[in-house]
Amino acid sequence: MPAACSPVAHLRPQTWERANRLLVRKALAEFAHERLITPAPDGPSTDPTGWYAVTSDSGAVRYRFTARVRTLEHWDIDPDSITRHRDGEPQPLDAVDLCLDLRDALGLTDRILPVYLEEISSTLAGIAYKLDRPLPTAAKLVEADFQTIETSMTEGHPCFVANNGRLGFGVDEYHRYAPETARPVRLVWLAAHRDHATFTSAADLDYDALVGAELDEATLARFAETMTGLGLDLADYLLIPVHPWQWWNKLSVTFAGEVARRRLVHLGEGPDDYLAQQSIRTFFNVTAPRRHYVKTALSVLNMGFMRGLSAAYMEATPAINDWLADLIAGDEVFQATGLTIIRERAAVGYRHRQYEAATDRYSPYRKMLAALWRESPVPGLAPGERLATMASLLHLDADGRSFAAELIAASGLTPVHWLRRYLAAYLTPLLHAFYAYDLAFMPHGENVILVLRDNAVQRVIFKDIAEEIVVMSTEASLPPAVERIRADIPEDMKLLSIFTDVFDCFFRFLGAILADQGVVDEETFWRTVADCATEYADQVPDLADRLARYDLFAPEFALSCLNRLQLRDNQQMVDLADPSAALQLVGALANPLARHTSS
Repeated sequence: MPAACSPVAHLRPQTWERANRLLVRKALAEFAHERLITPAPDGPSTDPTGWYAVTSDSGAVRYRFTARVRTLEHWDIDPDSITRHRDGEPQPLDAVDLCLDLRDALGLTDRILPVYLEEISSTLAGIAYKLDRPLPTAAKLVEADFQTIETSMTEGHPCFVANNGRLGFGVDEYHRYAPETARPVRLVWLAAHRDHATFTSAADLDYDALVGAELDEATLARFAETMTGLGLDLADYLLIPVHPWQWWNKLSVTFAGEVARRRLVHLGEGPDDYLAQQSIRTFFNVTAPRRHYVKTALSVLNMGFMRGLSAAYMEATPAINDWLADLIAGDEVFQATGLTIIRERAAVGYRHRQYEAATDRYSPYRKMLAALWRESPVPGLAPGERLATMASLLHLDADGRSFAAELIAASGLTPVHWLRRYLAAYLTPLLHAFYAYDLAFMPHGENVILVLRDNAVQRVIFKDIAEEIVVMSTEASLPPAVERIRADIPEDMKLLSIFTDVFDCFFRFLGAILADQGVVDEETFWRTVADCATEYADQVPDLADRLARYDLFAPEFALSCLNRLQLRDNQQMVDLADPSAALQLVGALANPLARHTSS
């Protein structure tokens, strides 16, 4: 095979060196932010940029770099300034070595360390692939379609250092299934006997209507013919779309008995091409973009979780989505922001009784075969509207140019006006959900879709609803089918759903990027955020008591550390039924809104 066609062609010395430099920069920055390490001033500085040093556990290895410490203790490190010395001798930068050098500081136990190093290596390989792939410039992305933007993202989660583990994928499977490779995928379809499978759907949808909309008549006839050839009737079964990796690597082996007894029947690939989204196991239909996304079970370890789907957990998904859609539709504040959700309209899951008898609810063996169908955002677009993942606002191209900066420039709006429109569409509904309903989303970049008009944010769409939302009230009235999303969160942790998930895990990066690019300074950025919060408060005088009780302008808030969760347990970071129990809180951060309070 020619070198250029090799599946490891991206793993070249120069590319590997650059990948390590970028990941070491991120590791130093985020570990410092989470106070796992404390960079010490080291040598001359030009305020506000200075030289800093970090010393290894043993004292023999020393990292040195220039950085500016921005708002929210954000370490803005120049990657090209980083050096590593052992006993005074220069050493190459290596992200795996960094974890070994700082093992004690990071609290990496013997159980966690090898798996974490494997996740770091896989993340490095992904970075190398992205560095080696010609991607559109930030300016070109401004003109790009939804899926081109989606597959051009290079960073992954901005906080997590090991954020592209995908343990289970071989290199050939990486090339076939990783989102950044932009390779079309055809899903595998199984027939699951109704005695062992469960289908649930939204109130206005049923199984036959869904399947008839997602699969053409020729495909359904082909599936029925396969079943007839085995002496079976397709009507006795439910169809389940499956990630190809899951079929070949898990179900065909781990569920072999179910296949042998014809409880599961392999029907082959469907006709539509899909693209994997940033979340790996969710697929967008590129053959028929108006059809649903399909979210599949995928038993690979990635960023603190095995990415399976629980059949039991999926049962309530459509009802939860219906409840939330009705809540949004009936609320004037939500409607004024233009907020919509793309509902998870139907779910199907297979229950392997032997594994269920042998395991508890957390077991990955209970999460190997399920799927859900989520609405596509395409049918809801008005003329002149187009889509972009919100993760794109943190994207930098190969030349370091910001997609957000290019969008702002192309919009013709002033940066502050552009930000105000974005915040009104994104932050205002999050504030209203919290203050009016004790409701919190997981509103990171991959879970939010921006609807753009003339390169400015017109409105936003929230997705990944049933697994990612929580009602933080013991008193709220919820339908029985929705009760699963209720969690008893301590009072002093509730507002972290805004402070951590929005301010620290997204705005911290966006504000720094826009300042680096010379678009707006940080003071202006955070003043604009504060103005949005003040304007929201003015809209809801009836919620004044709750606004005072949960003070968005408090002097400080708890620092909740995501990497600490993964470093402690990189296979089950958080129990989704009790999300606050696992939080790693380390001191406090100065609240950048406090100095802009209107009181």
